[in-house]
Order: sequence, then structure tokens, then C-alpha cells
Amino acid sequence: MNDTPDADWDPRSHQVQSDQRAAYDAMRETCPVAWSDYMQWSLFRNADVTRAVLDHATFSNAVSNRLTVPNGMDPPEHTAWRPIVEKYFTRSRVDAFEPVCRGIAAALIAAAAGPVELMGAIAHPFAVRVQCAFLGWPDELAEPLRRWVARNHEATLARDHGAMTRIAGEFQDLIRDTIAARIAVGATPETDVAVALTQETIHGRRLNEDEITSILRNWTVGEIGTIAASVGILAEYLASDVGLQSRLRADPSLAGPAADEILRLHGPLVTNRRVTTCPVEIGGRRLPAGARVTVNWVAANRDPRVFEDPDVFRLDRDPSDNLLYGAGIHVCPGAQLARMELRVFLEELLARTSAIAPHRPATPAAYPASGFRTLHLLIS
Repeated sequence: MNDTPDADWDPRSHQVQSDQRAAYDAMRETCPVAWSDYMQWSLFRNADVTRAVLDHATFSNAVSNRLTVPNGMDPPEHTAWRPIVEKYFTRSRVDAFEPVCRGIAAALIAAAAGPVELMGAIAHPFAVRVQCAFLGWPDELAEPLRRWVARNHEATLARDHGAMTRIAGEFQDLIRDTIAARIAVGATPETDVAVALTQETIHGRRLNEDEITSILRNWTVGEIGTIAASVGILAEYLASDVGLQSRLRADPSLAGPAADEILRLHGPLVTNRRVTTCPVEIGGRRLPAGARVTVNWVAANRDPRVFEDPDVFRLDRDPSDNLLYGAGIHVCPGAQLARMELRVFLEELLARTSAIAPHRPATPAAYPASGFRTLHLLIS
């Protein structure tokens, strides 16, 4: 039993950043509960990750000094806030939004024939335009949102707390100004999600500006960054597997399950954070109360103890084993929306092309992002 925080790994090293999946797989098999000065404790095995995610009494989500609604809360506070967020991701709302999402995907794919750098031409525009459309915002807000997400990722990787605070303030200003501008042009709670949030109540009062900003920040970071990464991962995987392209073109009903399985193989979200509320023993190590913990979704979803032949694409796996959208009380509330967006993207990509192939070597994304920074493909 080892409870001494030795430097087991360096998450920012070139070796890790050049191939995050390989590095996390190696840690899972050689040092499944690892310490670093950057992340503190990291969990890599599926059983340990699942335990931490489900045991919210021991592994608290209240990890940030900044208000984080509702994912940075524990019960009973989380229990009160979660229904406010969930109402925006009901099946009926997702179904009603699907034609809009499909139109955005179709237009971007139609304009990208031939050699294309997919992250810049399709993945990021799709993610940010879909997010704006879902919120009821005009397209001109897409670029400011994209730039904000990019700066936020850079500051997070650098652990530049001054920059992170400044960037958070910029987002609050953006939300305040946007809501005021949207109301001025006649937006209503029925047409604009941010305006609708101003009418929500908690504990008998209206949500305040900090709470609304926190909810929208969570949706923006989670939706834009993860959806863009997912689009790149899906397109790259299809480009490398002509047989799967043919299979999905022949049976488009497989697009949704195929997206989940590809994203199990190459996860778009790397980690989430927890903090221990008491001393705990996990994976052969003793962690004190107040220990900062990251759960590594990428490694957990590729664990051979749960997934036979974890590197093999298979559609016969038990979908309940897939941690793509988390688990427990903090499972992603927007999972239905994300699944629809990625299914629609795959359907449109395959329906509007006859071949997708690699063109030039891809550049991997750096933590906290996953997937690709650049992805050059030939689309015809």
C-alpha cells in the first residue's frame, strides 16, 4: 500500500501529449492510481473511475472555487438544480431541434468537397453553429464563442489561474451583453434559452447572473469543445476504415451506435475532477481527505477488464458499459442532444459523400482537449 505522493507521471510531457490514448492505456496497466504535480491523483481503471463517479459522498464534485451549476455541486444542492437544467434537453426538444441540426451539418459538408482540413472547415463550425442555434442565438455569436473556448483550453492546460479568471470574466460579460441584446430585439423565453434561464427560479427566487453564466459556461465548454472533438474523431475513424464506411452507408440506422463505439475507442472528453471528503483506499493507494482526483474517461473506456478486445470496433457491446457520457447522478444531462447531433453528422457525412480518405498526417490535440488539432482528409 503506497500513500506517498511520488511523481508517477507527467501529463504535460511530449510523450503523453503526442499520443494521449497510448499514454493513458500504459498508465492504466502500470500505475492505475497515479500522482502528478499537475493533476494530483489520477484514476485510470474502469472499476476505480466508476467507483469514484458513483460514490459522490466520498468523491465530491465541489472542486472549483468558481460557481459551477449543477455539475460542481453535491446533493442536496445538486438535486435542486438538476431539474432546471434537464428540462432543456428533453426528448421532445431534441427531436424538434434535429432538422435545424441536420441543415447545419448538410451545408458544411456540401461546401467541403476535395482536400479539406476538417477541424477548421467542419468540426468547429458545426459545434459552435449548432450550439448557437440550440440556444436561439444568431450565427454572428459563433466566432466569439469559438475563440473563447480556445482561450479557455489554453489557460486550462497552462494552469494559468490569472488567465482563467480573466477569461471567466470575459464570458460573463459576453453572456450579460448577449442577453440584453437578445431581449432588445424581441427574444423571448420561448425563442432563446438564455432569456428563458432569466425566468427560472430556485428556492423561491429568480436565478442570478452568476448562476445563469455558470450554466451557459458549462454548456458552452462541454458542448462546443467536446462536439468538435467528436466530429473530428468520427471522421478520422471512418477515413481509416473503408469497410465501415460502406457498412454505415448501407445501413444508416447504425450511425448512432457506431458513433458511441468509435468515441469509446477514442474518447472526446479526457477527464473530470473530484475531491475526497474523507480518507479512502482505492487501487492500492491511500488518499487523504481533501485529495484532488481526476477520473480518466479515455483509459476507463478502453479497459480490457470490461471491454474484450478494447481496440476493436464492435457493435455488440453492452452500451451500459460505455462511460462516454459519464454515470451516476452527474451523467451528462445533454447526452440525448449530443447523441442526436453526432448521429445526424454521421448520417449527413455518409449520405453526401462517396469516399472519405486520409490526405495528410493529423495533428493530435493537447490536453484538456482530445481528438485532433488539424485533420486533413480527402472527401468526395
